[in-house]
Amino acid sequence: MQPEIKTLLYEAEDHYLKPEEIESFKYHASSLAQRLETYELLRDAELALFQPVADQLLEAFPQKQQEMELALKHWLSVLRYCAMAMLMNNPEFLQRRLLEWLVDLVQVHQMQVIEINLYQLLQAQLQEQLSDQNLALVQPFLAQAEDTLLGRTNLVQLPG
Repeated sequence: MQPEIKTLLYEAEDHYLKPEEIESFKYHASSLAQRLETYELLRDAELALFQPVADQLLEAFPQKQQEMELALKHWLSVLRYCAMAMLMNNPEFLQRRLLEWLVDLVQVHQMQVIEINLYQLLQAQLQEQLSDQNLALVQPFLAQAEDTLLGRTNLVQLPG
């Protein structure tokens, strides 16, 4: 449940919601409906989002098919967890459930170059397939994943 809605419900245990609390509840309920719509779009478009990314990665890294497949699995998981974190409006969910352990896998397998390319291609697909409003809802969670998995502190600087 979204923390804001949960807080409002707890506060209303001993009294009716005040007008400003009702407005806040309406806003968060409306936001939840938009987040659910975005979640469903991401779920339903997963293949359409990732197939062009996989095709382009295969062209770019023909000798690294195993690494590419592993990177695709990583980012399928990342997008799914980003969608759930967005639905719950909870960045801590994403951090604790996925990113804390996935960052080690990316570094151990030295796949940063492939992962960076995959992320950029995925971003392009998301911009193409989602509305600005839907993209704006999931983007903070994708940025969190990018920063954690591909952030400058985790990478060797890439040439040019």
